[in-house]
Amino acid sequence: MDKKKVMVAIDESECRHYALQWALENLGDAISKSDLIIFTARPTEFIYVQASMFGAAPPDLLMSIQENQKKAALALLGRAKEICAKHGVVAETMTEMGDPKIVICEAAEKHKIQLLIVGSHSRGPIQRAFLGSVSNYCVHNAKCPVLVVRKPVE
Repeated sequence: MDKKKVMVAIDESECRHYALQWALENLGDAISKSDLIIFTARPTEFIYVQASMFGAAPPDLLMSIQENQKKAALALLGRAKEICAKHGVVAETMTEMGDPKIVICEAAEKHKIQLLIVGSHSRGPIQRAFLGSVSNYCVHNAKCPVLVVRKPVE
């Protein structure tokens, strides 16, 4: 029987790390018997907002920002991989550039993920309307089941 494929989408936010930690602690046996992929998106709009601070950005500045963003993403994935290792789980990591909600769903489909796990910022309806919701988008657009993990309010 083939192993199940599970993907946890993370970013720098506390709630996304909580989702990974929660999955490892509460789905431990199922996770350890699955192929686990830790995924992070590198938003493109961030690059252009940063670059626009310098006026018309030269191409080498854009490349430098992209490279720094990639290094930060790889460091984030490295920390996530260490968390998995502490739970005895070997995880594969990957990153893609683009709108997080879209590239998460695309990666889940491309890699034939059977369970997508995302964290929730627990935004209210007004914040969601203005800022959007990656988890909400994934629930409605991913082609696999999506588990949304909310960090309890302390």
